[in-house]
Amino acid sequence: MQWTLKQLESFVWVAKLGSFRRAAERLNTTQPNISVRISALEAALDQRLLDRDAGSVRLTINGQTLLGYAEQVLIATEEFSAQSGLSNRQPGLLRIGATEIVAQTWLRHLLRSLQEEFPNLDVELTVDLSVNLRAALVDRALDLGLLNGPISDFNITNLGLGDVPLAWLAAPVVAARLPDVSQMPTQPLLVPARNTRPFVEVAAHFRKTWRGVPRLVPSTNLSSSLQMAIDGLGVALMPPQMAAGAVQSGDLVTLPYPWNPSPLRFTASYAHTPANRVLERAAEMAAEIAATQDNFSL
Repeated sequence: MQWTLKQLESFVWVAKLGSFRRAAERLNTTQPNISVRISALEAALDQRLLDRDAGSVRLTINGQTLLGYAEQVLIATEEFSAQSGLSNRQPGLLRIGATEIVAQTWLRHLLRSLQEEFPNLDVELTVDLSVNLRAALVDRALDLGLLNGPISDFNITNLGLGDVPLAWLAAPVVAARLPDVSQMPTQPLLVPARNTRPFVEVAAHFRKTWRGVPRLVPSTNLSSSLQMAIDGLGVALMPPQMAAGAVQSGDLVTLPYPWNPSPLRFTASYAHTPANRVLERAAEMAAEIAATQDNFSL
């Protein structure tokens, strides 16, 4: 009996994810199929690779030894497909997670480029906060994250996408109510969600510089904050490029408040094991496209 590439692939993903069910989800198959592949691989090698115990999966000593070799075989297979040009035509699924600012700016250019280079590739898209995308990426529920990074995990590769500044914007009627820009905290401040770095920095800044209690209105949706600012419901903190149209039309103005939170640093982050040429290429394409943008301009 000979082992197959599908069996090796299943073995590697079960070992990486620690679960037959999650490996089945990752490989778009069923848990029984994964179990059959692992059993067949163990029979072909005449040795046990995994210990199953009450829902948990652990590598045996032999499994630990052979895992690295299995990964090398998959890497060589990826390289063979790449050199032959086959990988661009093979079907597959790429699960991309992106923050709202990426989704609102240049994500469409990446999706178009992926479709052109990998016409048989299906993309599953998630738009969420960076903190949630980061957890999903480390948990292998996502393949590629376009988020506020980098991610400090030895399994994760981070490619820089650039920095995005933040600015304070308000409707002209709100700006007119301010006798001085230093009085900006008298208005509701429409800021990013609580579990984000900008919110933490804003809260700390006004705690030190403002005598009263600032009216912070956190939101997970920048588009909603933008519309609220246009409607005169407060001063919004967001990337200027998301509000460029509203500023150009006169619906919003930029307030010259002398302090802004740190720029948002973005990365294309992905797990580099097992090797996946399509995933690596998608991250490279994201970096290439982001480099052509003016701070993620629309």
